Amino acid sequence: MESLVFAMVDEPNVCAAARALLGAQILGHDGVIARITETEAYNGPDDPASHAFTRTPRSELMYGPADRLYVYRIHGHHCANIVTSEEGRGAAALLRAGEIVAGLPAARARRGDVLDARLGRGPGNLARALGITMDDRGTDVRVPPGIVVRRPTVPIPAARIRSGPRVGVRLAADRPWRYWIADDPTVSAYRRHRLAEADG
Repeated sequence: MESLVFAMVDEPNVCAAARALLGAQILGHDGVIARITETEAYNGPDDPASHAFTRTPRSELMYGPADRLYVYRIHGHHCANIVTSEEGRGAAALLRAGEIVAGLPAARARRGDVLDARLGRGPGNLARALGITMDDRGTDVRVPPGIVVRRPTVPIPAARIRSGPRVGVRLAADRPWRYWIADDPTVSAYRRHRLAEADG
């Protein structure tokens, strides 16, 4: 399921943006900071797995401007995305997993009795560890206060990045638009949706 092939002619810009978030730090609430280790790209109206495939009041935030936090709730969990495209495009990167590098007591209080490597494993767990809720929706992640993303000063080397199909999506399930840092214990496991359809 893994691939090191990144330079695809038809690869949308959101894929490069999702990869570039690897190694970034996201500053959450109560001093919790996570280093992003896994992301997924969603390409707006060109991607049937994206919330922005159809423009609705829910997905309007994804249509810009860039660098806003798009938060949604699913199965009782919050998930956090960074809008990556210019206004009108609707692309965003889901923050799938991260290593908690500061604020461990607060993260543990939110996540319960789990191993440190599992505190931010999976998008719902990462958002919970950081204290992200619907109140953070629309935050400009470039400026404090609130949720802030610090881009890595040194990008993760391409040789350390892996890609594969996105987790748990039913449509366009085989697009290799999930990216993660190789051999990082905080990265989530791949689970294919039981009703997943091949890309089309």
